[in-house]
Formats: sequence, structure tokens, C-alpha cells
Amino acid sequence: MNELKARQYQRTAIAAAVAGVAMSMGQAQAQAPLQEQPVAGPQTVVVTGVRAALEQSLRQKRNADAVVEVVTAEDIGKMPDKNVADAIQRLPGVNTQSSAGGEGGFGENDRVSLRGTSPSLQQTLFNGHAISTGDWFVLNQIGGNVGRSSSFSLLPSELVGSIVVQKSPTADLVEGGVSGAINVITRRPLDFKQQLTVEASVQANYNDLSSKTEPHLSGLVSWKNASNTAGILIQGFSEKAAVRRDGQEILGYTPISATSAAAIANPALAGVVVPTFIGAALFEQTKKREGGAFDIEVRPNRDLTLDLNGFYSKLEAPHQNTNSLAAPANSINSLGLIPGNPVVRNNTLVGASFTRNAGEVDNIYRPDAGGESWYLDFNGKWRVSERFSLSGKVGKTHGVGWDRDDVYYQNNVDGGMTYALNGLAPASVSYPGGNTAVPGSTAWAGGGESQSVDREEYAQLDGELRLDNPTFHTVRFGARWTDHKRTAEHPLETRPGPTGFTNPQPAWNGQMYPDDFGSDIGGYSGIPYFKYDGAALGAWGAIPGNRLLDYVLRHNWMNEFEVAEKTAALYGMVDFGGDDWSGNIGLRAIETRQRTVVNLPGGPTPITGSAFGPYTPTTFERTYRDYLPSANLKYNLTPDLTLRTALAKTIARPDYSALGGSVSLNDDALSGSGGNVNLDPVRSTNFDIGAEWYYAPKALLSAGLFYMDLRSIVAQGTSTGSYYNNKRETFTEYQITSPYNTSGKNKGVELSWQQPFLDNFGMLVNYTYADGELDDGGELLNSSKNTYNVTGYFENERFSARLAYNWRSKYKAGVDRGASQHVDDMPSLAASVNVKLTDKLTLTFDALNLTNETIKMYAENEDRPRAFYSNGRTFYLGLRGKL
Repeated sequence: MNELKARQYQRTAIAAAVAGVAMSMGQAQAQAPLQEQPVAGPQTVVVTGVRAALEQSLRQKRNADAVVEVVTAEDIGKMPDKNVADAIQRLPGVNTQSSAGGEGGFGENDRVSLRGTSPSLQQTLFNGHAISTGDWFVLNQIGGNVGRSSSFSLLPSELVGSIVVQKSPTADLVEGGVSGAINVITRRPLDFKQQLTVEASVQANYNDLSSKTEPHLSGLVSWKNASNTAGILIQGFSEKAAVRRDGQEILGYTPISATSAAAIANPALAGVVVPTFIGAALFEQTKKREGGAFDIEVRPNRDLTLDLNGFYSKLEAPHQNTNSLAAPANSINSLGLIPGNPVVRNNTLVGASFTRNAGEVDNIYRPDAGGESWYLDFNGKWRVSERFSLSGKVGKTHGVGWDRDDVYYQNNVDGGMTYALNGLAPASVSYPGGNTAVPGSTAWAGGGESQSVDREEYAQLDGELRLDNPTFHTVRFGARWTDHKRTAEHPLETRPGPTGFTNPQPAWNGQMYPDDFGSDIGGYSGIPYFKYDGAALGAWGAIPGNRLLDYVLRHNWMNEFEVAEKTAALYGMVDFGGDDWSGNIGLRAIETRQRTVVNLPGGPTPITGSAFGPYTPTTFERTYRDYLPSANLKYNLTPDLTLRTALAKTIARPDYSALGGSVSLNDDALSGSGGNVNLDPVRSTNFDIGAEWYYAPKALLSAGLFYMDLRSIVAQGTSTGSYYNNKRETFTEYQITSPYNTSGKNKGVELSWQQPFLDNFGMLVNYTYADGELDDGGELLNSSKNTYNVTGYFENERFSARLAYNWRSKYKAGVDRGASQHVDDMPSLAASVNVKLTDKLTLTFDALNLTNETIKMYAENEDRPRAFYSNGRTFYLGLRGKL
């Protein structure tokens, strides 16, 4: 279906659904006030303060028959939480990170992982259904970082009614999360106490590194009739932020060739790894997130509830990335230079000097990068009789990330180069005889377009039968169907055109890096770096002849794939219990039909015309079934002490790029990534046991143990392969990262304490220990051994304040450019202050990254640093009103 037809289809479907609900609303208006209303869902959106919200979260956690954590809504903007990831990052067992992997580290949380596992091993749901999101950064759209985890940068916290993090599965929970599921429950109009609710927030957002202020606006209107039988809710948001990131990037490590002049002169250097590039990286961006949500809910009688809800979010994320690069590896392996004063440590050339620098200046301008996410969901519940009820939902979700009109321009550099790696402090780099303050001649040019599209259609039917039995209370059963597709598209990757090297360079007006560039991370004192204006790069790229803009010749089929999955699931479960105990047991059966289309080189009748070679789209199909038993048991040892245990089998399907078998190459770093169409899903047997002591009102002391037997976890390995290098116009050896199935274990402890004291004060403290390891001794991705959170708050009728500290120990984030990418220990301090000016108006102040932390990354050991990033502090000052 083409895009125009798709949009027409979507409008038709939306119009039909709205019309159906509108008719029901009309009928509902005619109903007399009801004598009895069904019990509301798990969220209660009207909360008056921090303590009330915490008490409500504890109540839901205590009453649940599974191992869960709950965050409930406070008034809009009450917390220093700007997206859904922020809202749950202080829960036990929850980790956040500021990137999907390819783009480095930023100041906004973007991915969430549970219990020391990869973000792709948790399932993110909205009201119990999947949500498709889109990544704005190109390396997460194509190549080796196209994952299943949701981009939380598209999901503002204002949408939240409550969030349930379910760590032990039940049979009725949608499969796909080995470590658990994050279910974001949005607000519904009939849950509000007031007939009319109007909320609005306006904030000024200031980042002290970019030194720019941008606006944040949000609003909500919810109305319901007096009889509480029909209502409508509309939300909207518009949020803008100026981003500046100062960084030093070490873009991979390359072994010194035994046949190089350096190794011949000094045989001890053969096989020693050397930094591929060391870059002074300045990232600048102004991003804008806009969208909204709606919910139309009707309850025409006491037995029937119908609901139509939808969400849309668009992130515009244009950006410019300038990177002045020293190139030790190319200086040795390509120019044949012999390093002076070489220093080797841990088989790494940590210091050397060169008479020439085989580096370059990368100037990347992406004026049209962004992402989009939406869903439309129609659901209902019908109480057929006093004991039997049916519920169901049908819907569609769509996400897309894009990068269009990308311009990539490289300058040659002059002079020599000396560097010294300093472990987890930035490398020292100097350029004797060189001039980094003015542009050099044209070295290369490129750019292009990419896009990743994710979509899913789903339908679900559930039944619930209440039993007249003292032990077995309820039988639940149901079925679910999905049709999911993910594509990665790279229709254009340009190179210099016939006049690209001879035409004048982009216009340069004397622009330089900021005077204080790198002041928060060190390593650049006194070195001036030039930069282009983004518009000048765009204008140069648009001049005919400067670049090859041929969509046939420059179609990079190597980065493309399509993964289609159709699933069918059936489940049955029983809720049981007695005076002091309760639980559930069930079975979920799933069939997955998977079709993967990848482009393979050559073939008997290949598609020709691309400079990347002839290729043949090749389809791989497989079907597999999983049977997932689960059991949860809760026992109240005393009225205040609850014991829990759970046992279940779980699955998570592999990342899309892990399945997409095409090879993505970096012609400068001589690295690449590829997929494996034969990957099995990650299968695990999970066990939980814990105790919760509710020793006082609003207070909790809890401890829990978890264990995961990961029988087919996906790991990453590297190998070498020979591929055609378009820049060098010859076959070249690359380091290729590819996934494979292996086994591993993940076990740990979660401790939590929550306590109000001295009338207006309170503390929340939790600690998580996770010990994840592959059976061959390798590291489990995203496994931080230690995570803790300390939050203190004060609240009275007019004033509230909260200070939240988070600390996460080092972890392996993945493999990039053939080298591991670890993130070092990372603390974070945030604060919020709310002053109630009147009953309807509140002054708000939020602060993120108060200690101005530097994100530090390293490869196989700390003598091989990978990156240092500083994003600055961010402050929000605003007003929140409510009618």
C-alpha cells in the first residue's frame, strides 16, 4: 500500500471509529444516572501531592499478585521527569541510558532496561498494546543498531496516568519481555473526579552548555457528563530544546599490520592496536517534540464500556556534527609512517608522534532528521453476566525515523600529530606544524537519505469467568494476533561528483568552535577548531556536480532489510487464593511466523546498476512456537508482611538488525556490522522470591532475589572480511561485528526502603545488584552490577521539593566499529521545587544533571577509551495551572 493510500485508509479507519464511539456517546447521554459503576482500571489520575502519589503506588504494588513496581501520576510537571524513561528511572531494578548505541551519549534518557539486561529484552506497552517509535539518529535507522527497544524521547511524561513495571510475567501479559514489561497507562476521562478538568503548563528550558532558552508547553482538557457515562479527553504538547554536546571520540581500534613499515622497524608493534581516529566532536541541535493524545470513553450502561484513544508524537531533530580527527591507525597502515616515541600498554599504542596526520575534519549536516510515532486503539469491556465478562482491543501503531538531505563534507588536514591516551581522562592531542583553525582542501563528500519504518496491527480478545469456589476464584483466557513489519531503507549514499574536488569549498565565514569547547571534559586547552555554518554545507551539497545524487547508482542496498512477523497467541490462567494467600498460574502459547528479506551480493539474476555491486533480495522464512508457563504466589505472613515468589518461562525476539543479514560498512574506520537470519529468540526461565514489609502508613522495606537462565541470549562477536571500499576503490579488510546465540545467567538482589518522617519529610532508597554473564565468560550487555537511588522530599500545603540521586556502575553497551563500548560509572542528580501560589496556580522549577557529569566510555579495557561527552545542566522554570 503506497503512502497516499495508507493515509486515506488511516483517515477512513479513524473516522469510522470516531463515528461509532460518538453514536454510543449520544446514547449514553440519554441514560439515567447509574446506581453502580464498574471498578476503574489500575490508575487513579487525581492525586494531590507527592505523599498521596507514593501511597497510591504502594497500594497497587501491595495488592498485585505479580512482582511489580508502580509509578502513579501527580499533577503535570510535579517531578523533574521530562519523558517516560525519567518517570521510572528511580525504581528498583530499572536502568536508563541516553542513547540506543550509535549516537553516543546525550542529556535525555532514551532507553530503559530492567535488571541488568539489554533494553531490547524488556517489552514497552501502552495500555497493554505495543507502540512503534522512530529513531532520529541515522545509525539507529540502518546498520547494526536497529533494535526492538522503544525510543522514550518520543514519549513525554505528561501522557502518564500510571506506569506499571511488571517483573514477573502472567499468562495474560503480552510476550516479548524476558526481563519484564513496562506498561504505560494513559489517562481516561471517566477516571477524573471533576466533570471538567483543565490543566496547562508553560516552562522555559535553559541548558547552560548551549546557553539557550527554549519553551515547553503542555495542556489537557477532560470533560465528562454528570452521570459519568461519557467523556472526552484531549492532550497536547510542544517542547523545544537546544542541545550542545562537547566530546572527544576515539572511533575504534585497529591492529598494526605486521607488514607495515612501523612493524618492520619495530616488530614488537605488530598486532598492537592503535586508535583509528581521535576526534574533537562538537554536536549541535535544536530539537522540537510536538504531538498530543485523545481519549473518548463511553459507558452507556453498567455492563458496557467502550473507549477510543490515540496518540501522536513527532520529533524534529536537525543537527550538525563537526569532528576534527587525528588518525593514528591510518598514519601507520595507510601512509606507512613510523611512530615516534611509541608507548605500549595493555597491547595498545597509547602514545606516539607522527610527522604527518592522515586525519580529516568531518562536517556532517542533517537538516531533516527526526522521528514519528502514533497509535490508534479501540477497546471495550462487556459484562455478559454477573460472573462472565469479555474485553477486547483492536488497533494499529506506526513509527518512523528518518534522515533526509544529509550532507557530509571532509577537509584534509596538515602538519604532524602527537597523541597520548590517558585512560578514563581525555586523550592529549596536538598538531605540530598544523593549522586546525582554517578549512583544508576537499578530502571527501557524501551524505544521503535513510529511513526505518516500524508498524504493527493487533487484535485481542479476553474472557474472564468468576468461579463460585473458595480456592479458585477466576479463570482468564484469551487470544491475540499481530502483524508486524520493520524495514530499514538506504536509498541514497552519495560520494563526490565530477566537480566535487575542483569546485570551491563550502563558504566559510570564520566560524569556530565555542571558546569554552571541551572545558568540562579537558583535553583541548588552547586548540582552535574551525566549523562551517550548516546552511553553507547544505548549499554546497545542492550544487550540481559536487555530489552524485543518483538514486540508482548510489543506492546502498547493503544497509537494507525487511523483517515481518505474524504472531498468534492463546492463553489460559487461573487466579486462586485463601484468607492469607493468593496467586495465579497459567500458560501462554505463541506461534511466530517470521519472514526476513536481506540483500545478498551477486546471485544468478541480480539487480544491477548500484555502485555497491549487483545484489539479490533473498527471503528467509521460519516458524517457531513457544509455550510459556507462569506462576505467581503471594502469602501474607502477617497483616504487614508479604512474601512473594514467581516462576515463568519468557521470550524476547532478536533485534531487527540482528536478524537483517545485510552488511553495513564504514569506509573510514574499516569496520562494519552484519546480521544473522537464523537467530533464535532469547528464551529464559525466570525465578523471583521476595518479602515486603509495610511496617507503617506510606512505608515499605522490601528485599527480593531474581534469577534468569538465559538459554539463547544474543551476543556479539567480531571477524574480518574483505569488502569493496568505495572511498579507496579497492577491496579492503574490515572488522565485522555480527550476532550469535549463546547462553548465560543473570541473577541479583533488589532492596528498597520508603519512609515518611517528621510530618513533611520523606526518603526513598533502593539498591539493585545484578550479576549477568555469558556461560563462556563474556559480558552480558547492559549489565551494571550496582545501581542505587536516593530520593529525599519535603512537602506541605504550599511548598514541595525533591532531590533525587541516581548511580549506575559501569556496563557494556555493545560493540561499535569492531571494539567494545563500555560506559563507565554514571551518577546523576536532579531536583524539583513546586510553590503553590494559589489553589489553581503553581510555580515550578526543575533541574537535571546538577553535577554536570561527563559520560565516559571505553573499549576492552580502560587503556582504550572510546568517548567522553559533556551535555551540561538543564533547568526548567515554569507555571502550572489547573481548573
